[in-house]
Amino acid sequence: MTERLDNIEEARAWARRQRSRGDSVALVPTMGALHRGHLALVEEAQRRVERVVVSIFVNPLQFGPMEDLARYPRTWEQDWERLASLGTDAVFAPSVDVMYPNGPALTRVNVEPLSGVLCGRTRPTHFQGVATVVSKLFNILQPDVAVFGEKDWQQLAIIRRMVDDLNFPVSVVGVPTVREESGLALSSRNQYLTDDQKTQATALYRGLATARDRYRAGERRREPLRQIVLDVLSGAGIEPEYVELVHPDTLAPAPDILDGPTLLALAARLGKARLIDNVILGRS
Repeated sequence: MTERLDNIEEARAWARRQRSRGDSVALVPTMGALHRGHLALVEEAQRRVERVVVSIFVNPLQFGPMEDLARYPRTWEQDWERLASLGTDAVFAPSVDVMYPNGPALTRVNVEPLSGVLCGRTRPTHFQGVATVVSKLFNILQPDVAVFGEKDWQQLAIIRRMVDDLNFPVSVVGVPTVREESGLALSSRNQYLTDDQKTQATALYRGLATARDRYRAGERRREPLRQIVLDVLSGAGIEPEYVELVHPDTLAPAPDILDGPTLLALAARLGKARLIDNVILGRS
């Protein structure tokens, strides 16, 4: 039976019980509005450990003043049913008052310069909020493993560096992006899209995949690969926020001639939705 944990004391007690039995624990942090991509993270966690806890918390620290905190989709009953059907061991669903009892946290976790590039240019406080809340979740639940999706690659890179820098005893696992048949990466924000916008949004992955195919065919020049994506997006009437090639771990700009695995990432706004996607070039 799936246990519901509403406060920090319950969550810590649950984690202690699992460790006292000798069971390893994995954490899957989410903001709810769960889709098949989230469920793939839970399934990966279940393959790796004995006990899995999923957190559902819409974290105000990672939303800017003009972003969609108030209207971010909240589908608790549906989320609970999906997690219970997978046999998730526990769901930690704290309120804002539980996580931030003294108001917005004065202590923040910054992972620079990784937080200031790519999405961080237009969302300057976003990754500070992510790193802060994830560090709190790690301290509360003390998981052995934490599972994140590769669609949010910048987030994944930041969490990995934070774990290394702050000596969290957590193994961070990335899970490949889950997509619709059209190639569109699954996202809780996809529900903001109209049917026409969902069709238009398929150009994001199409552009990335076209560039990846060209890379596999031997192209190693950064700018021609980037231009391939821009051309596909332009043909679909999409003006991207960015299209960049960077090192997968450091997020530093890739050299003019690619010489190793490279993250090809993009972001674009369609209507009310801000969408991101990426592929890794040169990954075996």
